[in-house]
Amino acid sequence: MTNKALKYSDVCLIPNYTECESRKHCDTSINLFGNHYKLPIIPANMKSVIDMKLAKWMSDNDYFYIMHRFDNDIAENVAIANSENWKTISFSIGIQDTDKDKLLKIKSRKHKIHFLTIDIAHGYCKRMIDMIKFIKQNFEDTKIIAGNVSTPQAVRSLAESGADFVKVGIGQGSPCTTKDKTGFTMPMFSCVKWCSDVTLDQGNRVPIIADGGIKCNGDIAKSLVAGASMAMAGGVFAACTDSPALNMNINGANHKAYYGSASAENKGHNNHIEGKLNHIQSNSMTLEEKLFEITQDLQSAISYGGGESIDIFKEVDYHLI
Repeated sequence: MTNKALKYSDVCLIPNYTECESRKHCDTSINLFGNHYKLPIIPANMKSVIDMKLAKWMSDNDYFYIMHRFDNDIAENVAIANSENWKTISFSIGIQDTDKDKLLKIKSRKHKIHFLTIDIAHGYCKRMIDMIKFIKQNFEDTKIIAGNVSTPQAVRSLAESGADFVKVGIGQGSPCTTKDKTGFTMPMFSCVKWCSDVTLDQGNRVPIIADGGIKCNGDIAKSLVAGASMAMAGGVFAACTDSPALNMNINGANHKAYYGSASAENKGHNNHIEGKLNHIQSNSMTLEEKLFEITQDLQSAISYGGGESIDIFKEVDYHLI
């Protein structure tokens, strides 16, 4: 690409005429394969962002989530979710042979998984495609989210291999140092816009999740305008008072220890580090309170866009700042 790549902060959205009588009537919900969720936002599947307690709460309250894959036994966690009859069972997995063994253990127990996210740093690779096919063969009713990638060619490749959703974004999360360590990255507004135009041979558009670069609630609307079906955010949720991120007191202010999935803090060693630890100030809100704030802000964004649901973002234009 030769054109300037844009971050969310490089664009502003243009208001449209509206006949909406009240912002509170605007519908922020999304339907995924027949399932209804209240918001098109997902807390990042990271150790300092979500845990089993928050995952269950989100499932109970009709918010979409993806449980992370670090330092936990997916087979045992899926068993818990099945025994407690969670409405949404959505977990992450890697691409190692040991990950396949864990999935086969789940299959042998006849436990259901509604969504599986294959979560690796560079998703445009043979081992990702092999894992997609493995899951398709063994969990035919499970929807697959695959990522991360940052090009239309990669989105098409994973979708043609069987991914139902593709997660896009490389090096744009605040605790991610991939852009500095390797030089590879793509600012998120342009990345999403570039990757959102992929259609398969039957004419179906590949739905994508925009992962990274969300610094404020308005960036969620911008991601949807760029073409994402959903967005994923880490820091805005790690900053919540009930997040699993470690609480810290810095100069008398409450902070949270938010670190990247490829950081030494998450890996437990210093090999191939592409993440760091950030001390972010607490937002003094629980996850529930933060989701309510996002709901209200997104309702306002819908009304400025001229519609009554998130579908309006397909029609919203933008200016460069």
